[in-house]
Amino acid sequence: MNFSELFELSGLLGRFSPDGKCLASCVQHRLVVRDVSSLQVCQLYTCLDKIQYIEWSSDSLFILCAMYKRGIVQVWSLEQPDWHCKIDEGSAGLVASCWSPDGRHILNTTEFHCSLSLCQLRITVWSLCTKSVSYIKYPKACQQGVVFTKDGRYMAVAERRDCKDFISIFVCSNWQLLRHFDTETQDLFGIEWAPNGCVLAAWDSCLEYKLLLYSLDGRLLSSYRAYEWPLGIKSVAWSPSSQFLAIGSFDEKVRILNHVTWKKITEFEHPATIASKKTIVYKEVEKSPSVETERLSFPPTKALASSLFSTQSKYEISQVPVSLQYIKPVADRANPKVGVGMLAFSADNCFLATKNDSIPNAVWVWDIRRLKLLVVLEQLCPIQGFQWDPRQPRLALCTGTSRVFLWSPAGCVAVQVPGEGDFQIVSLSWHSSGDSMVLLSKDNCCVCYLEREEVK
Repeated sequence: MNFSELFELSGLLGRFSPDGKCLASCVQHRLVVRDVSSLQVCQLYTCLDKIQYIEWSSDSLFILCAMYKRGIVQVWSLEQPDWHCKIDEGSAGLVASCWSPDGRHILNTTEFHCSLSLCQLRITVWSLCTKSVSYIKYPKACQQGVVFTKDGRYMAVAERRDCKDFISIFVCSNWQLLRHFDTETQDLFGIEWAPNGCVLAAWDSCLEYKLLLYSLDGRLLSSYRAYEWPLGIKSVAWSPSSQFLAIGSFDEKVRILNHVTWKKITEFEHPATIASKKTIVYKEVEKSPSVETERLSFPPTKALASSLFSTQSKYEISQVPVSLQYIKPVADRANPKVGVGMLAFSADNCFLATKNDSIPNAVWVWDIRRLKLLVVLEQLCPIQGFQWDPRQPRLALCTGTSRVFLWSPAGCVAVQVPGEGDFQIVSLSWHSSGDSMVLLSKDNCCVCYLEREEVK
């Protein structure tokens, strides 16, 4: 691997453009756009306040910058740097902003107070082409309440009115309502389209285990409930082929539903002890370098000294049984760190990566073809995030250290990011080509380049 120099960053706001040609990053109120091939600054924009969110348009021609505290969204053009757009929501509080799939409309979710001092939400659809405005009433404040089909034709919105949950489906070409139906949920928590756009999954809050599957015309195809009384669903993920739906639960299990009958085909447990000899456990171990400075024929630079004398790490294969570090959740606190909170399918549908929040230092990789546990990666520090390569079955993860970790069916590797200072990687994102990643820390970012023989 090769690494770029560190660039200043704020708010973990670093994003590759969809076409892969540019990298946008934020430093307080400034938006910096770099050419990916050279990392030279090609555009620099100044916003009215500290940027809290950025998003590229689907065609990579515009960038949206949201400043929630000011209730303002600014839009910048890469083709016409002198052009810009400002949307001021005024007294209505701005809580979310996103692009429509066509890259020419912006959806702002705002909250305002009615006469009874109850907070209501409203989605405003702003057109950059015609400057027209449309409104969508009663969107629900939930984790994932506005979702688009992958082809960009339809939008589903979770709604709450008269103490009941509803879902509305809109046609994105003209924002006309296609379907409106109520859901059999107590407190709708999230919705997610299957990648093929044919099925919409909706699930209840953690207080009730219920997952519902709807067709595009609003018909209830199936409902699933694994158990009744304990805390329920924590995370949901579709496979890229739309054949499987993975449900992560507070009982530390992942259940896989199939797309034919919508029944459970298997469930994956996350025990603290790995006993099967068919599972490979890779354990990260630290190894301090032994370098005698007196024998160096030159005084090393600060950057070189940092890479020479910093503690290195590598993976070793542990002999089973292996006991993983298990943290017992505090029972009397809200949002207990228990259950499967992260899960993601590989791009080829062959693998599923999961994390059990009670075992924060481990990532589990499951073989979907054989429906069994393949690998466990045991890290020295808690997992901050992981993401699959969009081109091949290769998983990248970070643990809040200056190291990035990669796993593929061929094995795994830990790589130290060279340079001065303490670069603690807390988030990462793949380039669409799969040959590079942007690594993000609280105050900096850098680009990691994978050599061609590694990419093949």
